[in-house]
Amino acid sequence: MDSYIISEDLQLHQTEHSHDEEGNKMFGFIVFLLSESVIFLSFFAGYIVYKTTTPNWLPPGVEGLEVVAPAINTAVLVASSFVIYFAERALQRHNLWGFRLYLLATMAMGSYFLFGQAVEWNSLEFSLTSGAFGGMFYLLTGFHGLHVLTGILLQLIIFVRSFIPGNYDSGHFGVNATSLFWHFVDVIWIILFVLLYVWQ
Repeated sequence: MDSYIISEDLQLHQTEHSHDEEGNKMFGFIVFLLSESVIFLSFFAGYIVYKTTTPNWLPPGVEGLEVVAPAINTAVLVASSFVIYFAERALQRHNLWGFRLYLLATMAMGSYFLFGQAVEWNSLEFSLTSGAFGGMFYLLTGFHGLHVLTGILLQLIIFVRSFIPGNYDSGHFGVNATSLFWHFVDVIWIILFVLLYVWQ
């Protein structure tokens, strides 16, 4: 009887420890995202200061940025946040094929965003060295694009891992963290879109 109670206590302790470990991982990941937020916020602050204090803010011959294509890109990226949420929900219901399909759709939407950004870069009439505006524009959009690419690679990893039998039976930390990262990337882009394209 005593050995049964001890065994039961050990199992309970292991379960609690496992739960705490996943919670600690997510807390650490949130701290990481907060540190990324500080970097982006410093870039936003720098952009605002330069824009409001630099004479002849736009490079010679540039009257402003085209808005329609970036707005479509923005809509696609924001919509992808809902799609990856559906992927999470599908996994919670143990619907692996639904999870994979939603994840593939999210990756496709993220790739479309990057492709759209590359097309925009190629059509711009200014470069990284075109004054403060050029430097800030390419820094902000490039750094964000790097985060989008990272998010797509993370999604690819959890997609591949979904084919390992029983891989997600014990927890979904990797999926939840990747989804949170993707939502973070989307929120950052909304702020960037307002700063770069709306506030001209």
